[in-house]
Amino acid sequence: MTRKRFDEMGCCVASALNEVGDWWSLLIVKQAMLGTRRYVDFQNSLGIAKNILCNRLSRLVENGVMVRVDVGEHGKRYEYRLTDKGRDLFTVVTALRQWSERWNGAQDSMQLVDRQTGEPLAPVTVQNQQGQPLTVRDVRFVDEDGKPFEEAGRPSPL
Repeated sequence: MTRKRFDEMGCCVASALNEVGDWWSLLIVKQAMLGTRRYVDFQNSLGIAKNILCNRLSRLVENGVMVRVDVGEHGKRYEYRLTDKGRDLFTVVTALRQWSERWNGAQDSMQLVDRQTGEPLAPVTVQNQQGQPLTVRDVRFVDEDGKPFEEAGRPSPL
């Protein structure tokens, strides 16, 4: 079954989903954030089928989220490492984790803490320029000319 693509939608969220918008891709990225680098370790830690893992790693490399590095041990051996683009997904993974903990309860014993202080991370929030937290009710969606979507007769993108 071919996965739906969102190339023609003209939407930033749809564009991001083209690159990392399936269950396995973000789990692979999260596992890489934990330090997993080798194909066999991804497979063992996630319990993912080889064909799916191969496909997702290839797509993540193709999209610049990960890079495949020849580590040259015992012939050809590769590791998969996050690029800057992949590391920038840390906020997304953390927000999804915090959202799930709030609405689904803790599903594992892992906690995210500040490496320097050992304190738990603060909740991920959207903030205004002054650092004040905002909700979707505090935000207006505008087009490239600054015109609000609702005034232009267009539905809000969310």
